[in-house]
Amino acid sequence: MEIPTPDYRHVSDYKDVYEPAEDTFLLLDALEKEKSFLESIRPTITVEVGSGSGVVSAFVSKILGNSTLYFCTDRNHKAALCSNKTFKVNKANVNVVLTDLVSGLLPKLKNSVDLLIFNPPYVVTPSDEIKGSGITASWAGGMHGREVMDTFFQLVPTLLSDKGVLYLVVIKENKPDEIKAMFSNMGFLCDVVMTRRSGPEFLMILKFTRKSANNRTDNSGSLCLSSGKNSS
Repeated sequence: MEIPTPDYRHVSDYKDVYEPAEDTFLLLDALEKEKSFLESIRPTITVEVGSGSGVVSAFVSKILGNSTLYFCTDRNHKAALCSNKTFKVNKANVNVVLTDLVSGLLPKLKNSVDLLIFNPPYVVTPSDEIKGSGITASWAGGMHGREVMDTFFQLVPTLLSDKGVLYLVVIKENKPDEIKAMFSNMGFLCDVVMTRRSGPEFLMILKFTRKSANNRTDNSGSLCLSSGKNSS
């Protein structure tokens, strides 16, 4: 059964908050595709980094219901307010933390996050554009669109539980094979859950799980990129 998109009609009332767009909807589609897997790992703690409008966390709450404790973070005060409004409108019980990345959650959630979601600022921009806390911070990624991501990546092994999974939105300019290699060195496997072209952007949803939690026999280090055919 198709999971309805959360009500976000109010988001346009919040200045400097990123409205749901193609990357958001691709992430929702990917999470819906992963519903059986997510139910199978029975997340106890779910964290979305950079919640913006709050639509993604509200959607996940429709998938998992009251079986998990939900947190989301954002460093934009207006985004935190908007997320709270989205959760109220959609009757989602999500805790909003006003912080940069996951600073406000560590060390309390060390190695206890079962589901981690990040639709990062991935657009290639000058480095100084990533320093703001307004709408620019929602998309400005600095060199290769990776400066914010690379900071976050180092925190993932500390956050995720043994069975934990990370879903990450990237574009080709972010050099996803480099990301895959980085995570492999930290003990993670990578899958491409879904891809989609949106104008000049080729969007991908990457899924990372710990090698120790997988029963895979093929760990030869093949490229993370899919064949290039769009899927939905």
